Amino acid sequence: MIGTLLTFFAVALVTLIVAGIALAIVGTLFSITIGLASFLLFKVAPIVLVGWVVVKLLEKSRGRGALSDADRKWLEDE
Repeated sequence: MIGTLLTFFAVALVTLIVAGIALAIVGTLFSITIGLASFLLFKVAPIVLVGWVVVKLLEKSRGRGALSDADRKWLEDE
């Protein structure tokens, strides 16, 4: 009787320890994912957006089909 109770106690203890470790790992991965997503969204995305707008404005001011002499020569050589 006492042996059975001790066995149940040991199994429950091991289960709680394993569940705690598993939840800690899942929480850490979730935290890293949220941190990376917020970094990309609030730090990287605005810089990329501003760069994209600048490139589009420069492209519009230069004209779409404007090739430099070096580019034209490289295309004609092949």
